[in-house]
Amino acid sequence: MRHETLRFGQSWARLAPWRGHAEIAQLVVGPDSHAGAGSVRECLDRARACGYRSVVTGAVANGETAPFLAAGLIVHEHLHLLTRDLRTEPPPPSRMTVRANIRDRKAVVALDNVAFEPFWRLGAAGVRDALDATPTSRFRVGRPDRPRDRGATTTRVAAYSITGKAGEHGYLQRVAVHPDARQRGWGRALVADALLWLWQHDVDRVYVNTQIENRAALDLYEAAGFTLLPDGLCVLGGAL
Repeated sequence: MRHETLRFGQSWARLAPWRGHAEIAQLVVGPDSHAGAGSVRECLDRARACGYRSVVTGAVANGETAPFLAAGLIVHEHLHLLTRDLRTEPPPPSRMTVRANIRDRKAVVALDNVAFEPFWRLGAAGVRDALDATPTSRFRVGRPDRPRDRGATTTRVAAYSITGKAGEHGYLQRVAVHPDARQRGWGRALVADALLWLWQHDVDRVYVNTQIENRAALDLYEAAGFTLLPDGLCVLGGAL
């Protein structure tokens, strides 16, 4: 797997395999970077030289897509971006979650595969990337009840979440519930656990994004006190 960091003055961008796919690169531009179309083209040239055949960007603000579009990429998906203030203590979770351990990784990946459409599935590499995306992270799972949450599927994980902290900002990187365990409070519990942990670690604002068509996730986050930001995000991509 090839990882590359490119620098443009004070700006930077990173190329890495997208969720473990050897022929698909993910292009992530630093949050404080202001890369122009020429810089994006340089990144695409480098990805091509590394043997990648296509590229997918990280989430990009809708107002910052011009350099990527000018470099020949197209918008693949649109995302909602939501935020929540954390200056006051959030309510505790209604269900108990536990720290994920190494034996949970396989079950977490399997759960992610059935919880999301193919494009949004993380895979083992994507789970690692989500955990490493911020300096500090929290990885929680919900254990299935017996027999209530097992349904037709035997699994050691009914739901999971990854939460990140970077400075005074927090990020809900992933919240997923197994289809057999939905409508039982796991999503609410994982979001509440994340918010309480971030509040306890002096985070004053938290962010989360979700697919435009994922109404259930949007309802979950709004019920937890998140509000939609007017300028959402998008993911771009294209062949090399």
